[in-house]
Amino acid sequence: MKRMMTLLLSLCLLAGMMSLVFAEEAKAAREDHLVVTHHTAVIQGKEIAYTVTAGTMAMDNELGQYDLFFTAYTMDGLENPAERPITFAWNGGPGVASMFVNLGFMGPERMDLDGNGMLKQVPSGTIPNDYSLLDLTDLVFVDPVGTGFSRAAGNTDPKVFYHYDNDFTSIGEFIRVYVNRNGRWASPKYIAGESYGTVRNAGVARYLQDEAHMNLNGIMMISTANNFATLEFTPGNELPFVTFFPTYAATAWYHKKAAEHFLAMSLEDFMKEARTFAEETYQPALFRGSRLTVEERRDLAEKMAGYIGLSPEDIEGQNLRVTNDFFCSHLLKDRKLMAGRVDSRYTGPVVSGSLEDGDADPSMTGMTEAFVGAFNEVLTRKLNYQTNLRYEAMSNEVNGKWDQSHFTNSMLSQESMIHDCMSKNTFMKVWVVCGYYDLATPFFAAEWTYSHLFLNEDIRKNLSFTYYPAGHMFYLHEPSLKQFRQDAEAWFGGNR
Repeated sequence: MKRMMTLLLSLCLLAGMMSLVFAEEAKAAREDHLVVTHHTAVIQGKEIAYTVTAGTMAMDNELGQYDLFFTAYTMDGLENPAERPITFAWNGGPGVASMFVNLGFMGPERMDLDGNGMLKQVPSGTIPNDYSLLDLTDLVFVDPVGTGFSRAAGNTDPKVFYHYDNDFTSIGEFIRVYVNRNGRWASPKYIAGESYGTVRNAGVARYLQDEAHMNLNGIMMISTANNFATLEFTPGNELPFVTFFPTYAATAWYHKKAAEHFLAMSLEDFMKEARTFAEETYQPALFRGSRLTVEERRDLAEKMAGYIGLSPEDIEGQNLRVTNDFFCSHLLKDRKLMAGRVDSRYTGPVVSGSLEDGDADPSMTGMTEAFVGAFNEVLTRKLNYQTNLRYEAMSNEVNGKWDQSHFTNSMLSQESMIHDCMSKNTFMKVWVVCGYYDLATPFFAAEWTYSHLFLNEDIRKNLSFTYYPAGHMFYLHEPSLKQFRQDAEAWFGGNR
């Protein structure tokens, strides 16, 4: 009996030791995995030395465990690096990785495209980016869980992170921890997001402000999507027919399908005309519905045709309500071409598939693959980062499983959230960046959203807009990128 008790005690001790071993192994597996390299770049004629930290930070909080991949670019040789501005940036989707804003326009290297933003060859490489923001601010590119190399860890269900509010928390906590570990509380802090990334911007700003007690100096809203009612053609929602109209007009102007007297105007002047028509003529007519007379319908269709280049018959056939898909596939039907959604300057053969997910979008043909190849080349050969994980550039799992329950029986709308963040932090500036040829998140939709913040006059001065003759990813168009760089110097300089 005594031997049996001794044996049982020994087994218990062994089990306890094994548990400790397994716990230590699990703990070790939760460590950060980072690679640090050193580089130089010439930006705007000035040589700078900088350090890149690439890898995953092991996060453990109320959401669970997750490894968040980031790429941080920080300038070397500063007397007081703690006071240097720092910008955290991401893309949208919500399942899109940050490589687009990194290699597209912010980082020290950018995609080697032609001046119009088209691929020159496959595979595509990178070139030094003279328009990088690295001389103005340190840069930290963040991939939300399920994108890039970021993954849920341990027993945490990845779907926890595919959620409107949890997305904000997971990124907000990363920023808080990064700022703590790197001594950046004294730095002016900015966030920048593109497309759904602007939704993330608003939520992260609120989280940092309310939960982490961290004020931001500025938010860069690139191709905004802060109110889905302005963007989604759903039954009963007539707002998108109005908010898309000026971009339809810009597209027709670019492809020389607008009326001759409009083609003689500059793009900016024509956009003023299109805005006025959309607000003062088109929107009231839609409100009247079937109460319009036959003559009024015909007159409106003919006027619309002059702006957006479709035939009056096509417009009347759509009940004066032209969807994005219909416009893109019919504007250039005489040439057997369709216009792009992400950038309507681009054209391609009419094919089956969805403009929404990029299958049939000529402005996205081959672009994602080119970015993935270039980003992996930079990571493996220049930043010495190695992993067997696949870089999830545009995750179907994240997009397909995204939890929309926060907005059951309603549309995503963030006007009050942005209003409150700006009103509580009167030092925070918001910059809305728009492309005239963006048919994913049209500029007029952004104008509608931000005109409905109802900010006090003294706060409204912190809100600014800029417009570029390009699409959703305005930075692929080099003349627009060059102008953006000048605008960024003024914006960052004015926020210090």
